[in-house]
Formats: sequence, structure tokens, C-alpha cells
Amino acid sequence: MTRRTTHQRAIDHWRYLCVVVALGSLPVMALWHTAGLQIFERGEKGARFLQLQGDARTLRVRPVPAYRGLITDRNGEPLAVSTPVVTLWANPKELLDGGKSLESLARRLGVPLATLRARLNDNAKREFMFLARRLTPAEAKPILDLKLKGVYGRDEYKRYYPAGEVTAQLVGFTNVDDKGQEGLELAYDQWLAGVPGERRVLQDRNTQVIKELELIRSEKPGNDLALSIDLRLQYVAYRELRVALEAHRAAAGSVVMLDARTGEVLAMVSQPSFNPNARGQPDNHVQRNRAITDLVEPGSVMKPFTTVAALESGRYRPDTPIDTAPGWIRFGSKTYRDPHSYGLLDLTGVLVKSSQVGTTKVAMTLETDQIRGVFERVGLGQGLDTGFPGENAGNLPSKHKWATVEHASLAFGYGVTVTPLQVARAYAVLANTGVRRPVTLLRQEPGTPPAEGQRVISTAVAGQVRTMLKAVVESGTGKKAAIPVYASAGKTGTSHKVGVGGYQEHRYISLFAGMAPADNPELVTVVVVDDPQVGGYFGGVVAAPVFSRVTSAALRLLAIQPPTPLLPQPGAVVDATTTTVASTRRDAG
Repeated sequence: MTRRTTHQRAIDHWRYLCVVVALGSLPVMALWHTAGLQIFERGEKGARFLQLQGDARTLRVRPVPAYRGLITDRNGEPLAVSTPVVTLWANPKELLDGGKSLESLARRLGVPLATLRARLNDNAKREFMFLARRLTPAEAKPILDLKLKGVYGRDEYKRYYPAGEVTAQLVGFTNVDDKGQEGLELAYDQWLAGVPGERRVLQDRNTQVIKELELIRSEKPGNDLALSIDLRLQYVAYRELRVALEAHRAAAGSVVMLDARTGEVLAMVSQPSFNPNARGQPDNHVQRNRAITDLVEPGSVMKPFTTVAALESGRYRPDTPIDTAPGWIRFGSKTYRDPHSYGLLDLTGVLVKSSQVGTTKVAMTLETDQIRGVFERVGLGQGLDTGFPGENAGNLPSKHKWATVEHASLAFGYGVTVTPLQVARAYAVLANTGVRRPVTLLRQEPGTPPAEGQRVISTAVAGQVRTMLKAVVESGTGKKAAIPVYASAGKTGTSHKVGVGGYQEHRYISLFAGMAPADNPELVTVVVVDDPQVGGYFGGVVAAPVFSRVTSAALRLLAIQPPTPLLPQPGAVVDATTTTVASTRRDAG
């Protein structure tokens, strides 16, 4: 009995030790397991694996939006700026559980509750859905103040255009993601667009940011872009063109103004226009920058360059007589007519009267390639290399053999298609003593010499043609282009519109191209009015007055002094505000 009892006690003691060891090892095992989970690598389920899994659920890299570069005019006036906005988004899975909170959200979003609920149901399997994009902070605040589970805000930037429709086709616009879509916004998108930054944040299961941990990469703002245009002149050109289109019930129009000495575009407007700040895509026909993309047959505004060819041939001088009687001339089935018989005119008179007969007779004594060569030298049929999207090079025909009618038509601007900006560049050659300079939409830094030009017409011939064009305004078809105080020079043009089946009767393009001051030109302005319906259609009636008002205002605003004191020219409307002229030229900037 004693022996059995002793044996039983030994077993009990052993069991006791086992229990004590087992219980004592549990904390050690727990510590070891914890260390294995948090410190040691143990295959696929070690500390590194768990850390990555935790980070995947709580750490996020969020973009830091970058500021898009500023677009300004030549004087620093903003044309396109980026403003802070808030985009609201939702997690449909979380928001659908919100019950009555959806009613408050729908009310503050300004949408029907049924519409909101339907959108959420359509995206129920997703964790992201836009609620409203690019709201102002003031608009977003009442919605975020609801503090609804599943509704979040994201900081972004929205493009704003202070000048609105006045610069719409030139500057262009961006889409909802701040990417350039049209105009210079598209042409210089990479230059203007900033590079977003990144920051690492710690968030909870509801995607709310608990803590910003680190800035991974700072955002890089976009580069600014300074245009050559002067916003003051842009407003004037826009206003006067709009008035003219309304007065003549015209379909469309454009105005281009160049600095004749540097090739900088000082104003470029198109009508009809649109408001780039309004939501939604405007119609294609109002997006076009007509001064760069639309082609026209320029008509009589090309006659000065036919005159250049005549003077260069050595057969003509400005006073060479040409008999235009009986006021018409026929080639085959084609008859060219003047309004009436002008009789004997000199070469200057042919340009002053815009005589079709006189121009045709002069052209017939020249080779076609002589006329075409001048057109080509002044840049017709060639790209302008402005970088503007959709820039059109036009068409300058080149043939081995020209029909007589084609030869004559080319001499007064038919059979060739150009953009208004190409016409402006061509006239800038005459204004700049025969030197052709590149055209640019970007501001040249003050004090920087203009881009190197190429002499394409002799100084003497360019000067003679400018004198003839001055006479056109003083006593010819361009009287309504006269400018108070200053002498101006230019040429009218009227061409038939081309439609299905050929030229359309009773539908016209009215043009005027000119320069001022006439004796030492600094500005070149081209006006194109498409399809005027009332109040006449001739370029001297429709387009010339626009040239006068726009260029007159520009001379005053830029403080360009007339070379000599002048009395108002015949036909000019004197405005008291234009008679005081500053004594210094405009600021180069």
C-alpha cells in the first residue's frame, strides 16, 4: 500500500511539472510568435509580408495637383489663369448605406434624389464615383460639411479666362482634366502643364486621411506664356468687328494687326465667338481662329503685288499710262469690267481706281511666273510656322502652262487662297521696306532685336507701292480707311464666295488691308468680313471703316506719333479723343 501510494505520488508530481512547464511556455511561445510576426522573416507569412499587407490597407500615395502656367498679353495682363477648385467624389458602397443622408446630399448637389440614387446603384460595385467636378471651395463646403460617410473632396485647379470671348479662339481652352484642347492652350500644352507631386498619407478604413507622413515629390508649376497681343487692342478690334458684323448682318469676320517692324501679332480676333468659361464644348464653327485657319480668295488686295511685279519688270513706272477704255476687256468667254470707263490712267491710277481692265492689261504684258514669283516671295502659299493648331498654308497654284483667264485672274487675287494672317504678312513686307520677317504670336523681349528678315522686294519698289496705296486711301476706293491726324495706306478687296457649283452670285467677301502711318508704317491691319447682307458689300464700304477705327485707336493707345502734323484726311470721322498724340513711341514691351 505504501509502495503504491509512493508511485502514485511520483506520477502526480510528474503531471504537475508538465502542467507547470506547459503553462510557463505559453507566454514564451506567444512572445516568440509575436516576434516572428513583427521582427523575424518566416517564409511567406513573416513580418515583411504582414507589414506590406498593413501598409496596403492604410498607406496611400496621393497626387499633389500642379498649377498650370499663366498666359498673359505682352503687358502682363492675364488671359488664362488657374484657380483652386474642389472635385467631390463618393464611395458608392459606403454612401448607399447612408439612408436619409442621401436626401440632404441630393438637395445640396442640386440633383433629384432618384437621379443620385440611380447613379449610385449603377456604380454600386465600385469604390469611386464623381459627384461634382471643379466646384469652387465655397460651393463644395456645404456638401463636405454634411460629413457623410463615403463623400470626399479632392483639390484641383480650374482654368479661367478673364477676357472671355475676346480672346477665345486665340487662347483656346482646356478640358475638365486641365489639358489643352484648342488654341494656344493646345499648342503649348506641354510648356504650360505642370508636373503633379506626390505625398504619402495614412488613412483609416473609410479613406479619411489621419496623418500626412511625407512629401515624396513636390509639384512643379507649369511655365508662363507671354503672348505678343496687346489686350487693349484686342478689345478694340473685337468691338469694332462685332459692330460691323451686326450692322451688315454678316456671317463672320476677322481682324489681324501686326507690328510691321517685328512681325509680332498685336491683335487677332474672330467672330462669331464663344465664352471659354462656360461649361460644355462650343460648336466647331465658333472655335475656329478664322485669321489663321480660314481661306479666302483675296481679290483686289493682291493688286499691289501685281504692281510690284510690273515695277520690277522695268516696263512700268508709277506714272506709266494705261488705256482702260472702253471699260471692259474680253478673253474668250470671260469679260472683265470696270464700274465705268476710266479712260487713260497711269499705273498709280489703276491701283487707286482698282481697275480690273487696267490690272489685266498690265498683267498680260508680264509673265505669269513674274506675278506668281512676287506672291511667293511675300509668303503666299507657305506656312507661317506660328505653331497654332490648324494653321493653314493656303494655296498658290503652280502650273507649267497657264490659260489666259487664269493669268488675268491671278493678277487680281482670284485662283489663289490665303488666310488673313498671310495677307497681313504680305503687307508687312511693303510696310517694312521690302523685308519679310517671321510672324509670331509670342512676345519678343524688350530690347531684343527683331528676328532676322529676308529682303524680297527692293526698298525703292516697296516705297513706290506704299505711295500708291496712300493715294488709294486719299482719293480712291479706300477713302473710308482714312485715319484722323495720321496718313494711312491700303487696298480694298471684294471677292465672290465659292460654293457648290462655283462662285456664288450676290455673296461676297469684303476685305481691307493697310498700314499706318503711311510714310513710316508701324502697324499693318487686315479686316475680313464674310457675306455681308445689308449696307453694301464692297471692301471700301464694309471693311475699310473697321480698319480706320481699329488702327486709329491702336495708334493712340500705343502712343505712335505721326511723322508730321496732318489735317484730318477727307472722309475721316474726327474723334476728339484721337487728336491728342503722345510725344513718345509705345513701350517696347
